[in-house]
Amino acid sequence: MAPSRKRIWRWSRDILIALLIFGAWQWWTSRDLATGPAPPLAGFDLEGQPVSLAGLKGRPALVHFWATWCPVCRLEDDSIDAIARDHAVLSVATTSGSAEAVRAYMAEEGLSFPVVLDEEGELARGWGVVGVPTTFLVNSAGEIAWASQGFSTGIGLRLRLWLAD
Repeated sequence: MAPSRKRIWRWSRDILIALLIFGAWQWWTSRDLATGPAPPLAGFDLEGQPVSLAGLKGRPALVHFWATWCPVCRLEDDSIDAIARDHAVLSVATTSGSAEAVRAYMAEEGLSFPVVLDEEGELARGWGVVGVPTTFLVNSAGEIAWASQGFSTGIGLRLRLWLAD
């Protein structure tokens, strides 16, 4: 039996309300994130080698702030790892401990995406990050094209990378 028009109207209304609430929540949590030209981002990877966003200039890059203690970040880890195989990704492990601790987490989870250590959260503060996960898309001109705090799907991130340039 086909749903009645009244039921379809209620479903449509409920979906619209849910989308508006989700959109408002995304805006509210992302309002203080960095915009415009990407702030400087430089640090050391898990092997102690210097890494910077400037080294990725000329192509779109995903800048992903996360923490080993964050359960939502764990849900995104596999997507970030897969994207890093095809696109420029610079992840920042903020307030997650030493290089040894983050290296052990990466090995335990089978992850290999690039990581910059931010033990004190200074890099995160410079980008306006107050919660993790927070993801930025920096276009090839070095401008922040998109930013969001909270969970993002792998498909959504790939779509944004594709649209970036």
